Amino acid sequence: MTYLVCLLCTGLTGSRAGDEGHQPHSAQIGSALVFFGICVRVFTVKIGGNQRLLSYGDLRCWDRILAFFFCCEWVKGCNMADERMKAVVEEDEVEDGDGEVGLQEMVERDEEDDELELSLSLVNQGWNVGFTSDWPAMDTSIWSEQGAGSSLDVKRSGRVRQLDTGEGTKDWGDVGDSREGLMETEPLPHISPLFDADYLDMKMGTIFGREKDTQHKRPKVVSNQHEVPTSSANPIVPAEIIDFMTLSSSYQPAEMKGQTSNVQSDDGTNKPDGGAIYGDNIGARNAEDIEFRMDLSDDLLHLVFSFLGQKDLCRAGSTCRQWLIASANENFWRCLKFENTRISLQNFIAICDRYPNATEVNMIGTPNADALVNIAMNSLRRLEILILDKGHFSDGFFHTLTDCPALTSLKISDASIGNGIQEITVYHENLHELQMIKCRVLRVIVRCPQLQTLSLKRSSMAHALLTCPQLHLLDLSSCHKLSDTAIRTAAMSCPLLASLDMSSCSCVTDETIREIASTCPNLCILDASNCPNISLESVKLPKLMDLRLESCEGIISASITAISYSQMLESLKLDNCSMLTAMTLDMPNLQSISLVHLRKFVYLDLRSPVLKQIKISRCSALQDISIISNVLQKLVLQKQESLAYLSLQCQSLLELDLSNCDSLTDSLEVFNNEGGCPKLRSLILDNCQSLSIIDIKSYTLVSLSLDGCRAITTLELSCPNLQKLNLDGCDHLEKASFCPVGLESLDLGICPRLCVLRIEAPKMLRLELKGCGVLSEAYINCPCLESLDASFCSKLSDESLYRTAGSCPQIRSLVLTSCLSVGPNGLSSLHMLQHLALLDLSYTFVTNLQPVFDNCFKLETLRLSACKYLTDSSLGALYKESALPDLRELDLSYSSAGQLDILDILIYCTNLAHLNLNGCANIHQLVWSNLSQKFVNFCSPSILKDSDKDVYLKNGRLLQILNCTGCPNITKAHISSSANCFYLSKINLNLSINLKEVDLACGSLCILNLSYCNSLEFLMLKCPRLNNLQLLACSMLAEEQLEAAISQCPTLEIMNIDFCPKIHSKDFYKWHAICPSLKRIQSCS
Repeated sequence: MTYLVCLLCTGLTGSRAGDEGHQPHSAQIGSALVFFGICVRVFTVKIGGNQRLLSYGDLRCWDRILAFFFCCEWVKGCNMADERMKAVVEEDEVEDGDGEVGLQEMVERDEEDDELELSLSLVNQGWNVGFTSDWPAMDTSIWSEQGAGSSLDVKRSGRVRQLDTGEGTKDWGDVGDSREGLMETEPLPHISPLFDADYLDMKMGTIFGREKDTQHKRPKVVSNQHEVPTSSANPIVPAEIIDFMTLSSSYQPAEMKGQTSNVQSDDGTNKPDGGAIYGDNIGARNAEDIEFRMDLSDDLLHLVFSFLGQKDLCRAGSTCRQWLIASANENFWRCLKFENTRISLQNFIAICDRYPNATEVNMIGTPNADALVNIAMNSLRRLEILILDKGHFSDGFFHTLTDCPALTSLKISDASIGNGIQEITVYHENLHELQMIKCRVLRVIVRCPQLQTLSLKRSSMAHALLTCPQLHLLDLSSCHKLSDTAIRTAAMSCPLLASLDMSSCSCVTDETIREIASTCPNLCILDASNCPNISLESVKLPKLMDLRLESCEGIISASITAISYSQMLESLKLDNCSMLTAMTLDMPNLQSISLVHLRKFVYLDLRSPVLKQIKISRCSALQDISIISNVLQKLVLQKQESLAYLSLQCQSLLELDLSNCDSLTDSLEVFNNEGGCPKLRSLILDNCQSLSIIDIKSYTLVSLSLDGCRAITTLELSCPNLQKLNLDGCDHLEKASFCPVGLESLDLGICPRLCVLRIEAPKMLRLELKGCGVLSEAYINCPCLESLDASFCSKLSDESLYRTAGSCPQIRSLVLTSCLSVGPNGLSSLHMLQHLALLDLSYTFVTNLQPVFDNCFKLETLRLSACKYLTDSSLGALYKESALPDLRELDLSYSSAGQLDILDILIYCTNLAHLNLNGCANIHQLVWSNLSQKFVNFCSPSILKDSDKDVYLKNGRLLQILNCTGCPNITKAHISSSANCFYLSKINLNLSINLKEVDLACGSLCILNLSYCNSLEFLMLKCPRLNNLQLLACSMLAEEQLEAAISQCPTLEIMNIDFCPKIHSKDFYKWHAICPSLKRIQSCS
């Protein structure tokens, strides 16, 4: 239902506003959406909190609340659209004349629109207010009736709007049978903003056509048939002169007396109701009941409105009478916030008179705030908080403060105070907080006996006299004109002062701080940053807790002695103190310290059992750090180029970052179990170029990063709980020991100098030694290891492989690519790997594969690429003895296997699914036909039982992919249907430059690649499922051969015939006629 109503409202807006050239008020529609979201949120909270059991009527009202808000805001938007359209027309005229409109004029026009909107909202809420002379005025609407169903001439602001409601016109579109009759027979008059919402509420009740139920809070309203009064006899009461109290249910305009509507009570009797919607008496009505329903209870509505700001409350009050009364609740107007809002003097007076109990007024960014504030102070006797800015406030304003006895907080910013000649006196007995920030004033005298907080930040005063015995916080920061004597006098007049900020007051001296320290014994917060004359010589502040001395050039190592007297100090900031060279502090309560950009700082000795945070950065000369703390958990010492020695006694330290500490030496005993960091979990030593030997023994270390430590030659780790290790860039590592570690995976990267490796990792599953070219001794004890990649470990001995197989029996994947030292003795250790499924012996000197055939019964993948020393008998066990029965993938690329061996593998290894023969120079003809019966007759009974012969003849081979890329001597490829290759789906014969004849009859073949077969002349294809045919650069293939071949491929979709000079026709339609399934041809033309 909600979506239908939204569509209706959109249609209404489009038809009305669009016909007159106006656009809907986007801000009001946006507010409606936001408000409806808040309603749903509160409704959910009420349900989830079980604060109230909502009735069925409450549940049904939510699908209409958005409709009411949309429709009423639409009427309000139309009222404002004339003024906006007028501005648009004026803009067009100016643009036609001058070519452009000034930015300042557009900004002022937008501000006037906002001011008008606030005025309309105040009028709708019933305040008796008017307009200033510079505001756009609202003319009283004048209308006259010419008969039922006739046109109405509405005059507004000098413009005429024709609303044709004749029999043949439907202003609101075709919205259904229930609305059509109403819209055709009933004129739509112009009504005042006070009653337009009620009028539309009545309309919506008719459109929805819902009946009264016993739980309904509002009675059914039945309108009488009255003629529309004429403008001369019964003019409509202007909205701007209606009093706020007219919103009560008993109100009825004098012109409408005697024209009452009947209210149908629950018992069915009609009773006169003075509060009936007076829009019922406008125009001729259909003789039907009109129902208005709003099931929101007052308490729920108040809860919803509590989430709205004042502007949204004004808009919500323009919706209907119930919402108007609810939005005017005094609880919502305790804080009058007019930030960046233009408001006239009349409206401001009306608001202050309507809500005399307001406790806060915020006028930041409000024009003429200096003129309005006096009204607020005279009208709002309970005012507690007053916030102002950007104005001129004379001495009289501060004298008026006494008229607000409840005032406790006054905040003024960026304002001009006084006349620039005489002093300003601020006197108030109950004022607790005073802020005069960035104010222009000559001299200030503050006499507030209860004042506790005073801020004169960035003010241009030259003198400040304070009589504030209760003052606790004084902010004089950036008061450049205040002299050292003035600051001293002001602070010393406040004996209870606890916080003093005099940062950027360059005239402050040590004498001033000493006098303040003796007069204000309770001082606990001091900010003297950017005071170059301060050195803290002979200054003692025993109760100081927070000290900030940033950019103080007078702070030197001797100043630290004065700081050490403040035993209660908790926070210390010494950033940019360029003359500080060393620091030794023993502070029992220090929790935070900041040392940033200390160019001459060399030595730090810090002892504090409660230190929680330390920041050391850009101290390029720092060489020695010693820290003692019982609660410090994270320490970051990045980019300390000169740091050579580190001593830590941090019992709770968990994370330590020493990245880019180029001078850090090998003395890392601090990280061991007996060191000062027994709970350390994360250690980062990235790019520490001076580290050469690392020996860490820690039970708690979980993560270690040594990225870019190129000088490390020896690494010894004994960390049982270590789970993450980064050794990228440690290319000078020679010896490594991980005994024991908790790693699950380890990648040593490229360590070309690593020769000795010891690993004891009971949880390790994956180990990569790729690139350890000189690794000769490997002691690997990982009982759970499943994958071992020792590629390019050319020095790996058979003894190391044998030890590894014995201690890692769970290995499933073993990669020994380019392990040139592995021989028969090493392969004999494979009998201990009962779960081995992948074995890669590519680029090795292996000649005898019998240990593999005898021991690896579960092997599924065998890679023998580029094994140049394989003999004719090396692969005999595969097809003669049915070795490796689970083998699915075999790679013989660039090997020395002969043609007979390859053909026998094709014949007898029926379980193979993937066969790579790339670059095999010994293949001359790949003829695979009539092999099924040959296979059945050849196999001995021990190899193939009689029961299995029928199975094979029925199911065929499992081969799916056959790769013969780059076989230079192959001349013929023939695979007949009798080969029983039922699953063969992909064949690669590309780059076979001597291939001349291809004859394939494969029922499941999908992809055939014959690219760069320059000698191909004969092509015969019987492949009903072929989808992709690649014939790139087949220069000898004739067009007739191709036509005959693809005619037998009914599912071919893609064909590449680029650089085929004998295929003259590139016409797609010709080839599509030969092969109707063809969708794309790749060719040069």
